[in-house]
Amino acid sequence: MKQYSPLRLLAALSLATASFFAQAATDLTVAYQTTVDPAKVAQADGSYEKAIDAPIKWRKFDNGADIIAAIASGDVQIGYLGSSPLTAAITRNVPVETFLIATQIGGAEALVARNGSGINNPQDLIGKKVAVPFVSTGHYSLLAALKHWNIDPSKVTILNLAPPAIIAAWKRGDIDATYVWDPALGAAKENGKVLITSGELSTFGAPTFDAWIVRKDFAAKHPDVVKAFAKVTLDAYADYHNDPKAWLANQSNIDKLVKLSGAKAADIPLLLQGNVYPLATDQAVLLGAPTTKALADTAAFLKEQGKVDAVLPDYAPSVNARFVAQ
Repeated sequence: MKQYSPLRLLAALSLATASFFAQAATDLTVAYQTTVDPAKVAQADGSYEKAIDAPIKWRKFDNGADIIAAIASGDVQIGYLGSSPLTAAITRNVPVETFLIATQIGGAEALVARNGSGINNPQDLIGKKVAVPFVSTGHYSLLAALKHWNIDPSKVTILNLAPPAIIAAWKRGDIDATYVWDPALGAAKENGKVLITSGELSTFGAPTFDAWIVRKDFAAKHPDVVKAFAKVTLDAYADYHNDPKAWLANQSNIDKLVKLSGAKAADIPLLLQGNVYPLATDQAVLLGAPTTKALADTAAFLKEQGKVDAVLPDYAPSVNARFVAQ
């Protein structure tokens, strides 16, 4: 039998241990949506895989509610979703934490009324069919807009449709309006009128945001993976912020965003300008009282609308700034 020296055996064991942990880190599935943001270039380039030195299984979802279900089941470890489904998940004790604010939503989500639908002002929404993915940021914003306009939601036919179904229903003429994001937003704008954007609605006290979240058990086991993921995202944001005109002039960047978002190339500049992508220097502040308060305020609104049963006394345990490099 071949004999190994203690040193060689120790080296072999160390290599095996390192291989085991590398393999554990590779068991990563990331949920993304068809939003337009600079980090999708890094996704297309494989920058996340290079940073963690392991493969990633990317899964596209049409709404945050489905992402939360996948994360709760353990099928997904890291996910991108809006503040409304995130709030609902935390309130229902799904074991996740927010580790990066991806987007402060502005004009990239909006309420659009179909041309010829008879909707010329907010009050015309009464009696009309409005489609929105339920428990999404669009849903939260739609209800907040109706409240701002003093319109009883029960007087509006609100339909629960995923973005692809919204596009199909819009083309068939089955709906009168929709509150949604791209690519469905772009399709609606082709023959529709924007009544209000999420950016405008935020000035009325109903801000929304998108965030990257992670299962708490995965973050505890692989903090370096989460940190590396955050760094790649923030580096992509910094690259865009450094010179937006030059970034947009690079056709390769546009092509990658079109591929992963489904948005039209001509719409990309406006969509990027419609949101705020917080840099690393902003994250430490945002991942504190501002986000905790936004989650609590959103939870109170969702409870008022009957979307959640209760409001937690504190949302801070689900917001963590330790993965963002300073």
